[in-house]
Amino acid sequence: MKKVFGLGVFLIASVISGASQTSTTAAAPSTGVMKVGIVGLVHGHVESFLGGGNLNPAGSILKRPDTELVGIVEKDDALFEKYAQKYHLSPSIHFKSIAEMVSHVHPKAVLVFTAPDQHRRIVEESAALGVHVLMEKPLAFTYADALAMQRAAEKGHIHVLVDFETAWYTSNTEAVNLLQKGELGPIVKAVMRDGHEGPTKIHVQPEFLSWLTDPVQDGDGALTDFGCYGPNLMTWMMNGEAPISVTAVTKRLQPELYPKVSDEAEILLNYKHATAIVEGSWNWPFAVKQMDVYGVTGYAKTIDSDRLDVRKKGEKEAESIKGTALVAPYDDPLHYMEAVISGQIEEKADLSSLKNNVIVAEILDAARRSATSGKTIMLPLAK
Repeated sequence: MKKVFGLGVFLIASVISGASQTSTTAAAPSTGVMKVGIVGLVHGHVESFLGGGNLNPAGSILKRPDTELVGIVEKDDALFEKYAQKYHLSPSIHFKSIAEMVSHVHPKAVLVFTAPDQHRRIVEESAALGVHVLMEKPLAFTYADALAMQRAAEKGHIHVLVDFETAWYTSNTEAVNLLQKGELGPIVKAVMRDGHEGPTKIHVQPEFLSWLTDPVQDGDGALTDFGCYGPNLMTWMMNGEAPISVTAVTKRLQPELYPKVSDEAEILLNYKHATAIVEGSWNWPFAVKQMDVYGVTGYAKTIDSDRLDVRKKGEKEAESIKGTALVAPYDDPLHYMEAVISGQIEEKADLSSLKNNVIVAEILDAARRSATSGKTIMLPLAK
């Protein structure tokens, strides 16, 4: 039987540059309200930002005191009207372009809820206007697009950040803290499992399903949708180090539902001193987001968003612990974005950072090439 106990009240400070995004003390809070706009309503995760949910731990942007929604860019009038009725949004905040929205209501940042193939255009337009960007994962499924966004961000002096639900899991943070404290020994292997029963079976919104299953807009189904979580976490644990090579296998286990894209992806990341196995799938029996981290002297296995099992060499059984609540601004995507924009913290190789996510895009690009060719792809890819 596993031992169960409450974890002591501690979070190690971010003493490893780019490794841990937790802190024992919160950054000084901002005294102002951040004006934000939304670009696109076709990504189902926008529901969590408007209505509140696990993707946005600090609550709905319509109710929180630190954020003001000043505009929404959406070309589909019917789609805007659907959300306007549900969340009582004024027609006055509806715009047809980023430039129009910025000229009228002046948001400091935009939150992007489009298909990934639109990210580059949106970042380039926003950078030219000096507006920061926070988008839903992944940054891109091609390395070329990721590099173009990096160049645009540098030229426009803006921050481009990427939101992952798993960035706000206390279990993931605790596992990495244990690793960085040396309690598991140097990392040897990590296994990440992410996904759910598939977008059709969980009944995502029709506008969401349309691009999730389109290889032009989203790359390759489950490979892009859930193959990005593991590389994001592994890049964080490896302090921004990219793998040496990427090998991937994809399958269509439900071709009747997903005839154009893969619903199963296995990705092997080969590092100089470690290995990562990424399992992204639309075929799990239920929603799964788990990470196993193996060091030389122990392991940490996350069970869900706040629980993990830890076992060290010489111990006969694992201990089940709960991660301590994260400290602002590392507890919520909008808290994090505001702190980065205001200069309270540096991105380093944090889970939402551009540096981390350019590497994730490179891995996704290499994985697609590997799955198509049946060959291992060496990194770095040509720029």
